[in-house]
Amino acid sequence: MKNPHQIAVVGVTGYTGLELARILLRHPALQTPVFYLRDANGAKCLAELFPQFRGWGEAPLRPLSVEAITSSSAGTVFLATPHEVSAELAPALLQAGLRVVDLSGAFRLRSADTFTSWYKLPVPHAEWLSEAVYGIPELYSKEIAAARLVANAGCYATSAILALRPLSESGWIAPYSTVVCDCKSGASGAGKDPRRDLHFVEVDENFKAYGLFTHRHTPEILEHTGLSESQVVFSTHLLPLARGILSTIYVTLDPPQTAADVEALFRRFYAGRPMVRIWPAGTLPELQHVAHTNFCDIGFALDSSGRRLVLISCLDNLGKGAAGQAVQNLNHMLGIEEQTSLQ
Repeated sequence: MKNPHQIAVVGVTGYTGLELARILLRHPALQTPVFYLRDANGAKCLAELFPQFRGWGEAPLRPLSVEAITSSSAGTVFLATPHEVSAELAPALLQAGLRVVDLSGAFRLRSADTFTSWYKLPVPHAEWLSEAVYGIPELYSKEIAAARLVANAGCYATSAILALRPLSESGWIAPYSTVVCDCKSGASGAGKDPRRDLHFVEVDENFKAYGLFTHRHTPEILEHTGLSESQVVFSTHLLPLARGILSTIYVTLDPPQTAADVEALFRRFYAGRPMVRIWPAGTLPELQHVAHTNFCDIGFALDSSGRRLVLISCLDNLGKGAAGQAVQNLNHMLGIEEQTSLQ
């Protein structure tokens, strides 16, 4: 019998997988998760691979194979794996009757052509794109609760979409105006693979832009805000710190609004959503307010004309931007309080 509260995790050696392990191991509604790796270097449990988990319980490590996972009692699988690996593993796991939360970008986009265009990869899993539910629970909680496959949202995309969606749904964004999403992330957002541009001496005391007009989170922002590609300028930057995303978003409003109106719109939109915190008009969140949490904090400033709006959206890229949001999605799938193990 498959047990949805028995969790299998594929991939724990990256930053996101490690953060996921921390959250799952303290989750009160789950059995001890089992972690599957291609090479565990002889380790039999997670604490042997990562000594910081000593005393957290004997979370077992197993050699990775689809058969090993499907023959276990696990009913839910997290894939903290590269896009190509998720695209290979997820269909086989779904066909075996398991539910999957994928933290890669393999299933985030509705169109196979859009995926190929932005990821420069073939789409062997195209038939699953229409079934995957996009994993931002503040927007799609009902769909996530019933989903077999949840595509966890990208970190930059989460910060931008949560800030823009109330405005786009309300029709407050001026037609044909340009929306600028100027986003900065800590170095863990680039993953754990060794790269020269991520060496300490390259990142420390430095600040740079990258991925201009080519970043893979762009189509997520477009799909889930309803904005057109010609309307959005999405720029990404690397901060000399480990974790966190701060997005500064510039919007023109039409018709003009008051600061009280803007704050009220956001509070109504996210009422009952504990993981999004709306700041009072004129006050702005900072990265230190969200580090090591699953919160997305949103603040704003509005000019005297009531038309020029600047939004600040902050989150932890490993928390609300990745592993924390994945567990938030799992909580919806299991029918338990969404903030369980996340506060």
